[in-house]
Amino acid sequence: MDLDSVVTKLKSHTPKILGSERFSKYAVLIPLLKKEDGIHVLFEVRSLDLRRQPGEICFPGGRIDAQDLNEEGAAIRETVEELGINKHDISDVFPIDYMISHYGMILYPYVGYINNPEIIKPNPSEVGEIFTVPLSFLIHNEPEIYRIALKAEPEENFPFDLIPGGEKYNWRSRWIDEYFYRYGNKAIWGLTARILSHFIEIIR
Repeated sequence: MDLDSVVTKLKSHTPKILGSERFSKYAVLIPLLKKEDGIHVLFEVRSLDLRRQPGEICFPGGRIDAQDLNEEGAAIRETVEELGINKHDISDVFPIDYMISHYGMILYPYVGYINNPEIIKPNPSEVGEIFTVPLSFLIHNEPEIYRIALKAEPEENFPFDLIPGGEKYNWRSRWIDEYFYRYGNKAIWGLTARILSHFIEIIR
């Protein structure tokens, strides 16, 4: 291959996150609604009948499908399906920073306003219950942060003879920060709490 061929290939390449084609892609919506005491954030408790993460607290959302026009469309579609509302009942939708998780997933969060919360009818096959937390509470209460260590464990046939130090190679330690918000008897944690914390940082 000559230099012109290399340059042609590079010119036609659009940079992206390395390996992102193998990542699962999800979109979620942070739903805001108005109550007598001000703006609240709505959360779902996942149905106990779900195979993945039953009973955990989350935002409406899910995997981005081929039918979705874009990430925002996926977030709105999932919210409509899970809360039993119409897409026209969701307004003022804005993206916040997307997130790459340690588990091979890219998450695209959006914030949107629910215009008529009284019509919400959660889909029981996906949502066990819903609840809201005052935005003022979240603004004035910092999340608790705990650390989880990730230990490197090479597989049995790992070629230690090809790396400096062999089996005594000094693997770099990695940590995950897990965020927690406590509200009454509810514990909001994991990616949901991390996205929530980022949203609060922005509006502060």
